[in-house]
Amino acid sequence: MRNNSETIDKISERSGERTRVCGWIANKRSSGKIRFLQLRDGTGVIQCVVMADRVTPEVFELADHIPYESSVIVTGQVQKDPRSSIGFEIAVDNIEVISEALPYPISKKDHGVAFLMDHRHLWLRSSRQNALMKIRSVLTRSARSYFDELGFISVEAPILTPTACEGTTSLFEVAYFDRSAYLTQSGQLYGEAAAMALGKIYVYGPTFRAEKSKTRRHLTEFWMIEPEMAFCELPDAIDLAEGLICRIVSDTLNQCSPQLKVLERDLSRLELVKPPFPRLTYTEAIDILKQKGMDIEWGADLGGDEESVLSGAFDKPVFVTHYPADIKAFYMKRDPTNDRLALAVDLLAPEGYGEIIGGGQREDSLEALEHRIDEHGLDKEPLEWYLDLRRYGSVPHAGFGMGIERALAWISGIHHVRETIAFPRLLDRLYP
Repeated sequence: MRNNSETIDKISERSGERTRVCGWIANKRSSGKIRFLQLRDGTGVIQCVVMADRVTPEVFELADHIPYESSVIVTGQVQKDPRSSIGFEIAVDNIEVISEALPYPISKKDHGVAFLMDHRHLWLRSSRQNALMKIRSVLTRSARSYFDELGFISVEAPILTPTACEGTTSLFEVAYFDRSAYLTQSGQLYGEAAAMALGKIYVYGPTFRAEKSKTRRHLTEFWMIEPEMAFCELPDAIDLAEGLICRIVSDTLNQCSPQLKVLERDLSRLELVKPPFPRLTYTEAIDILKQKGMDIEWGADLGGDEESVLSGAFDKPVFVTHYPADIKAFYMKRDPTNDRLALAVDLLAPEGYGEIIGGGQREDSLEALEHRIDEHGLDKEPLEWYLDLRRYGSVPHAGFGMGIERALAWISGIHHVRETIAFPRLLDRLYP
């Protein structure tokens, strides 16, 4: 059906020519003997001008009554129009209806979040959601390109795992033949194994957390990109993370200007995202929070409120390092100068968006890792393969994970992560 037709993003190449465009009716209005149809095809939106003296009476009548979101093929001449956002419009010769839509449930009036989420499969067609999905595509491509260009190897980690990575309280358990398995919380452990074989790798894929949280930052299913590097330590991971953020922000600014405009994003905030980023220790962060009136003591984890206050003190993302070991995962290496601290790092986005990257240096000592597994009350047997990495040529290694949805929410200026993925999964949302 696309044969001999043009997409809206390429319409300038057909200026002055007669062409066909396949799409959906996004909007319409009338003015005397002229009908204006807004046609979208996924690549853009173009105005189609239907004049009574240019088309048959049947086509003119159709243009007046065709329902929103009906699928059509519009034929006409591409004309320059300086008033158009894309600089062109189509003078219509004919409209062919592929499928006439029923009355569209999403109107211009305000709808509640629950209604829009119930109709997420249709809400995606709106200009705002369209913009977000396009930015997401650029962001993920940019992140992968960043690692590819640095010589990282892309490795797929399994979705079904035999044990926890980030703690047993947030696991989704599934039946796996005659035993239980769990949906992965992170590809990190498998990424470490791949790094011992390939040097430096990254895992990109979905992760699952059964956290009973209803905050604007949490999804039960989300995507992460997770690099792991052999022969590397915490400072190397921090430098890599800083480069990644600068790259994806730069690419988004350069490639997604129309989409960021739709979202009314303040680009001046993103233009500040250049190296170096501020770097604080956890202890310094606690001191800052206390100075700002937060009721928090050393040893407590930083929650959403604390992260928002802390990141609000900076106009760039800020690294927080050397957290108390007791609040970090079993695989985090301890600071050799202070056993109470883990060589961990979080990157907090500015403007109150909080953590978008978490990582650190991994424990490379077999004895120390076995001790941590016991301390955390984990079953050692499913982790024997992970312990093998320390038995056969262990080396210092480090890495991190960046949550795609949280990074996108910050870069796009979106309040809630539910809009940053096509079909979000939340504590109370499994439909559509």
